[in-house]
Amino acid sequence: MTWPAQPGNPAPAGPQAGSVERPGGPAPAAATNGPRRPAAGTLPLLLAGFVAAVALRVLIVGTAGADSIRAGLAFALALGVLAVAAGVRVPLRRRRAVLPGLALAALLCVPAALGRLTADGAAHRPGGTYLTWAAVVAVVAVAEEAFLRGALYDAVLTRHGPSAASAVGAVAFAALHVPFYGWHTVVLNVAVGLCLGVLREITGDWAAPAVAHTAADLAAWWLR
Repeated sequence: MTWPAQPGNPAPAGPQAGSVERPGGPAPAAATNGPRRPAAGTLPLLLAGFVAAVALRVLIVGTAGADSIRAGLAFALALGVLAVAAGVRVPLRRRRAVLPGLALAALLCVPAALGRLTADGAAHRPGGTYLTWAAVVAVVAVAEEAFLRGALYDAVLTRHGPSAASAVGAVAFAALHVPFYGWHTVVLNVAVGLCLGVLREITGDWAAPAVAHTAADLAAWWLR
């Protein structure tokens, strides 16, 4: 016998009319915390924004070259805005990214260290104090990785796979250095970009590449 619900007392829970129960329990809820798939058309917009950011840096740089603080910060801000607009998340609590990042940084420093050992003359270092230079370099390196191995990598990955994502990021990484260091650096910078892309693929996000890029750039002060 089914008792009618009394006023103030909810009716017993049960299957609603017209609903179908799954064997073994209710249907599982859809996952909502997975990786965000970039919207269609994101890749062309990111590439256009990247070209504009590089052009902005070239316009601001003046005679200071790649060591211009104003140009570097403007470039980092532009890339950061693009990354945030693309939905890149900051990989917090990624302590596991530190060791792989430092290991790659050490590897990337080998050519510069060998060149310094065989070079003649005094070291060339940027003007200003190390702390000021290091702070700007760290901001720029993190912004570049948030864009290249974050937003751009994800946009290419979802449609063309990890190999293409690493390759596109490597070419973009080499291209942004051409206005300041010349075309003769393209091969080296493509190789560095590929290493950072592979590290991104292995570790799953852009935290380890950001550690590697920042550490290698900071070490460059002593290797010039």
